[in-house]
Amino acid sequence: EIIPTQSQGCATLSRPPPPLPLKNPIFGVPAGMFVLGLPYAILHGGYLGLFLIIFAAVVCCYTGKILIACLYEENEDGEIVRVRDSYVDIANACCAPRFPTLGGRIVNVAQIIELVMTCILYVVVSGNLMYNSFPNLPVSQKSWSIIATAVLLPCAFLKNLKAVSKFSLLCTLAHFVINILVIAYCLSRARDWAWDKVKFYIDVKKFPISIGIIVFSYTSQIFLPSLEGNMQNPKEFHCMMNWTHIAACILKGLFALVAYLTWADETKEVITDNLPSTIRAVVNIFLVAKALLSYPLPFFAAVEVLERSLFQDGNRAFFPNCYGGDGRLKSWGLTLRCALVVFTLLMAIYVPHFALLMGLTGSLTGAGLCFLLPSLFHLKLLWRKLLWHHVFFDVAIFVIGGICSISGFIHSLEGLIEAFRTNAED
Repeated sequence: EIIPTQSQGCATLSRPPPPLPLKNPIFGVPAGMFVLGLPYAILHGGYLGLFLIIFAAVVCCYTGKILIACLYEENEDGEIVRVRDSYVDIANACCAPRFPTLGGRIVNVAQIIELVMTCILYVVVSGNLMYNSFPNLPVSQKSWSIIATAVLLPCAFLKNLKAVSKFSLLCTLAHFVINILVIAYCLSRARDWAWDKVKFYIDVKKFPISIGIIVFSYTSQIFLPSLEGNMQNPKEFHCMMNWTHIAACILKGLFALVAYLTWADETKEVITDNLPSTIRAVVNIFLVAKALLSYPLPFFAAVEVLERSLFQDGNRAFFPNCYGGDGRLKSWGLTLRCALVVFTLLMAIYVPHFALLMGLTGSLTGAGLCFLLPSLFHLKLLWRKLLWHHVFFDVAIFVIGGICSISGFIHSLEGLIEAFRTNAED
């Protein structure tokens, strides 16, 4: 992951982060794959979509900071000490003493949904990219998704992330190169940019989907407690958040605007599908390779959360331990992992709509984990110490986030239902 170093005036990690894949604050999801959907958000949002990219960066930066503030409390000597380690601990503290584990279960469910949906999106984008790269081949998008899943099936045998972590930096660097290639092509057509196509009004029905896409591209709060806990100097966490979100705002805004100006109303869900066929095939093959290499990270994280919550939670576990006494995974546990891979395939086949799925996930779990829960936890745990403007910000974020979440979820769901009916008729 690209993390600011001390030479840039911010903190660096003192040791490798936990096995959960830390999301890059610049691109939101692991390795920034889904920045490719942002121009589609501008298509339906115009200048307001650009404003939302900036607004989402500001709000996510703020909620990330207040989430970390919830990890600390003042001890008897008046010193601020860290008393919690994770998002789940914060959630459980808010629901205690009546429901000491309810908050953690809600956060775990939201995290699992987001991670599994990320896996599904990787399969969707792989099938989409391959189908549009070789349209003359007698292979459908669903068939390409099946081929991609066959390659991913060995993920079920993963014991740790050492086998795939070596590819993480390579994937990230490759994506930066791909983004530069796309922007370079767009700049070469600067004379034809359609500034008149960038609207001040919005598509009321489709704009809420754009909100979900933008929010999903920023989601990283679930991993911030682990990142802050691994910093050499946690006091520099705010500095790191400021600079990474400033970079996010600039890079995402420029990429989305330049790409949309180049193709205007012809902008597709995955922007690389707009490239000329000679360039598109090469770029898309690299993107597919990157998607396949990135899939194991959210998959393994989802498996860890599921195993820890359902099979390894001591007396509170719902099912017997899926590991034997020698630490080896039992056969039925391996079967469940394979079933999870197949589930991501089935979802990708029956709902092969990249932007709609991204918008649905951003509205459902992204808004909850980034906007609603951090502001709610901040009010609950630190109410007596908050100044009036902090209370105002938290309440405003909760209300606006709730409205955007509900609206985006409903419209994304309507879009998926409409698309599913169209596919069924075909």
